[in-house]
Amino acid sequence: MLVGLDYQFLVNTFFTALSGVPTALIITFVSLLIALPLGFLLALSRINRIPVISQLVRVYVSFVRGTPVIVQIFIIFTSVPLLLNPIVEKYHVKMSIYDINPIWYAFIVFSLNTTAILIEVFRSAISTVSKGQLEAAYSVGLNNMQAFRRIIIPQTLVVALPNICTATVNLIKATSLGYALSLEEITLKAQVAANVGYNYIEAYIDIFFVYLILCSFVEYLFKLYEKRLRKYQAVNA
Repeated sequence: MLVGLDYQFLVNTFFTALSGVPTALIITFVSLLIALPLGFLLALSRINRIPVISQLVRVYVSFVRGTPVIVQIFIIFTSVPLLLNPIVEKYHVKMSIYDINPIWYAFIVFSLNTTAILIEVFRSAISTVSKGQLEAAYSVGLNNMQAFRRIIIPQTLVVALPNICTATVNLIKATSLGYALSLEEITLKAQVAANVGYNYIEAYIDIFFVYLILCSFVEYLFKLYEKRLRKYQAVNA
């Protein structure tokens, strides 16, 4: 046993940190809800080399993947009010830009960040599906939407799912940066509790175990879903 730790505080703060899990999961769920379809569509734009759009997507991916998430948070958190405030004042909208719930900024930052990651995930996964299968779908009378929904997307998910799982776990861990937005998530709740008696070691141990349990559970769910998708592997063989 570690000497000098306040084990009573360690136990109590574990549940305090645990109470921040819903916030982390809400941010993760909303970000994925936006990033998954957007990442897939933008990946298609790169594969099909759509003029202008594919070049913009490439720059966007390079920018997001090449900068720290915390910097992106500060850029969005400071720039969005500056951009919206003149519009609000011009049209006399009865709202204060500076009173917006910070979770909305978290949705923006983590959606943009995750989208950039998933673009590359889907781009590599889609490229594993042979073009002949799409042509075969057209030959039996399926339209473009039906071909993607029934043939391309299921096979793409089989290949992409491990990387989507990794992106999701990384997203959950990145929500710990929500403290910079004063969001009451796992890290901030534990740190606030530690401020009273300076029990920061205990607080960080609690944060460690909460994220370990949460991420392990998410990985387990992805493994279960991956087993269900294995039936599509025969199509891709």
